[in-house]
Amino acid sequence: MTDYAASLRRLIRATGPVPVARYMAESNAHYYATRDPLGRNPSGHGGDFTTAPEISQMFGEMLGLWLADRWKKAGAPTDAVYVELGPGRGTLAADALRAMSAAGLEPEVHFVEGSPVLRKAQGSAVPDATFHEDLTGLPEDRPLIVVANEYFDALPVRQLVATDDGWRERMVGLEGERLVPVAGSQPMDSALPQERRDAPVGTVIETAPAQVAQMRELATRLARQGGAALVVDYGYARPHTGSTLQAVRVHEKVDPFAHPGEADLTAHVDFLALADTAIEARAQVLGIATQGDLLRAIGIERRAEALAQAAPDRADEIAAGLERLVAEDQMGRLFKALLIAGKGWGD
Repeated sequence: MTDYAASLRRLIRATGPVPVARYMAESNAHYYATRDPLGRNPSGHGGDFTTAPEISQMFGEMLGLWLADRWKKAGAPTDAVYVELGPGRGTLAADALRAMSAAGLEPEVHFVEGSPVLRKAQGSAVPDATFHEDLTGLPEDRPLIVVANEYFDALPVRQLVATDDGWRERMVGLEGERLVPVAGSQPMDSALPQERRDAPVGTVIETAPAQVAQMRELATRLARQGGAALVVDYGYARPHTGSTLQAVRVHEKVDPFAHPGEADLTAHVDFLALADTAIEARAQVLGIATQGDLLRAIGIERRAEALAQAAPDRADEIAAGLERLVAEDQMGRLFKALLIAGKGWGD
């Protein structure tokens, strides 16, 4: 048992169950502060999971080209800055910046990253990057061109569960030494709109105040300063019920309550909620697309052909990367992209 797991159990014994949102936030804070979680597979490359930028350089290149296109349509302002939220090892940024440079865009780079371990890797990939703990430290007087890939899914979600006694917040309690989800004691019916209160007992509804707050800050910045953003993550674009909380450890899905602080905890992103928040903040929502549709529209298939022609010995690897990124039974449909623009950057 880790120090964090032991302290969490002591806390629950002393004060009672903690909300799922608090458990997720604290567990992920410990997890990301103590390791580099990225890796292709459990043997040979280590890590707990891999992301699209690590699968193929084409992913970052396509996002970079989309942002460069927005930049050109906005008049190619020379003071625009590139911002990435949760930039992993810096792989996506390096690929995106290379594609932007080919289009004439060479922006200053700012990373929002709290993990000291990952900051070290990001600094190696993009040596001139400026680091921030959160969005509030970003420049306030220049347009922002922003990428957030698999960032919002790691922000904590709040869960409400329907019980025989009404709606309650879903908490994390103890059953012996095991961490288990339990219903809280305080009535939460007023937290739900009337039309959702009559759901069957056992129904779980998620809300994501942390995700909404960060989207509000980002969209407000875009509306005020100009710029554009691509938010790419797995999630849904229609009303949804049920818990989407999940954990990954050594490339396998595990019980989200079994390894506190030692597994990556995520939840599916509600893209409609993020889009509504952006609109309320007066940013322009250009659309929600599946990852596969977006990458194809930008030109990833033509890029794959060019790469294969330039390096025939890598043709199978390039084709496999393309398939994983765009195929509907892989990342192409589950992953969505929210496209946002500030004043003068949308059409």
